[in-house]
Amino acid sequence: MSENRSFTDVEQGIDDLAHRLLQGVPSTGPRAWLAEALVFVAKQAWACIFGALLLIVLIGARLWYPEDAALARNDFLTIAAVVIQVGMVVARLETLRELRVIVLFHIVGTGMELFKTSVGSWEYSEGGVLHILAVPLFSGFMYAAVGSYMVRVFRLFDLRFERYPRRWATAVLAVLIYANFFTHHFVWDARHVLLLATILLFGTSMMHFRIYRVTGRMPVLVSFVLVATFIWLAENIATWSQAWSYPNQMDGWQPVSSSKLISWLLLMIISVVLVTWVYPPRRPRYG
Repeated sequence: MSENRSFTDVEQGIDDLAHRLLQGVPSTGPRAWLAEALVFVAKQAWACIFGALLLIVLIGARLWYPEDAALARNDFLTIAAVVIQVGMVVARLETLRELRVIVLFHIVGTGMELFKTSVGSWEYSEGGVLHILAVPLFSGFMYAAVGSYMVRVFRLFDLRFERYPRRWATAVLAVLIYANFFTHHFVWDARHVLLLATILLFGTSMMHFRIYRVTGRMPVLVSFVLVATFIWLAENIATWSQAWSYPNQMDGWQPVSSSKLISWLLLMIISVVLVTWVYPPRRPRYG
């Protein structure tokens, strides 16, 4: 039996079952690598469960929600997001400790949404009562989905880091990035300078992640790019489902500009800083 104190009770049960199923798999050869690949995919899917459920609801509402329903579509999405979040905690798929970070993601994201919609960066369809100004409350849960993934992937892969930057330095960078999301509408946009600062700060940092028997290594910057790309793909699905729309999508949906990848990569810095509040970066212990 493998006991990981960072797992929830449900996850520990799944982990124990997985170890029993995989204990007969050889430690080398094609079958070993296949087992590692399957475990990697399974852990990533489990880490994404909140965001995946939210995307399923968005797609379902886009395809089948009645236009003349008594409950506004935006309110339905908000209620569904709340049910998913409560269900995650009640089913012990998330800990109350992690919920603190997810709520913080929610607050930080909603603050950005209120400003961005006020300056016309994007907009939501009207309707419903569960909103603040022009922002329906389900929008904050999309940021919470990113937070949920981040805290879960830290646990599931037992992430550890070589040459991780000083946390105060990452916090300063995160504050500057968050501020630039607002200030670039009025003064010079510093995102490329902040991107360069990110590369310099994290350029030598390596991430260690444990799959099943194997521990992999990856440059932290590469992991940022991969997660940012995944979020960008999810954003395309969300805008197609008409959760919100950018100005160039008002007359018909089209893919989100790839330039948004820089914004999402910078948002990763804010995400990492918030998560390291709960899970401080640890040094590697695996060979």
